Amino acid sequence: MDFLALLALAALGLHLLKRRDQQRRIALLGAKLAPYRIEPQMETLLDGYLRWLDEADEDRRRQIWQTLCATEESLAEQLRRFAADVAGIEAPLAQMSKLPMWLPWAQPLLSGRLLFDVRRAFAIHAKGIAAVAANEPGLADKPRAFMMSAELLLLQHTCHWFCRSKAVASARLLARHGTSYEQVLASVSPRTRSDYLALIGR
Repeated sequence: MDFLALLALAALGLHLLKRRDQQRRIALLGAKLAPYRIEPQMETLLDGYLRWLDEADEDRRRQIWQTLCATEESLAEQLRRFAADVAGIEAPLAQMSKLPMWLPWAQPLLSGRLLFDVRRAFAIHAKGIAAVAANEPGLADKPRAFMMSAELLLLQHTCHWFCRSKAVASARLLARHGTSYEQVLASVSPRTRSDYLALIGR
């Protein structure tokens, strides 16, 4: 068997390993998310903030904002319970590579400095979103909506990172929302940013 054939077999083997690992992670996260309405409520908020900003009628704006606040409170509570559920994931499955691309056998091969725990990441997201929902930063409505949007997008990025890779998560963030991972990090609350960067080692 020549070199190119061996290379093709190796590439196929890596692809199958990657697919199996990603499918396992997708199934694990999907099972943890299934009891909750986290994803649809995130979409409701992200779309609702834009609709609220575009609404010219003041009474209608106030009604939309009240609905958004109620959704924020519901989402914050669901995320609190979700983070508690995720805390029960076994340690090896909770480890995530800090490298931008997927790497086979990352958990046993990489040192602790190149891994971080998704259980801690989701706990940070849950606390950050709850704090903004309660308006602990003391912001006016518009900057609060902007900060909450960033918190939600960072949570979404972590989900995609866990299931795929950091590079894929960042590309999806840019493609779907027209914003970069760096912009989102700069727009979350200072506490979320500090805790998150300490976790991923930046």
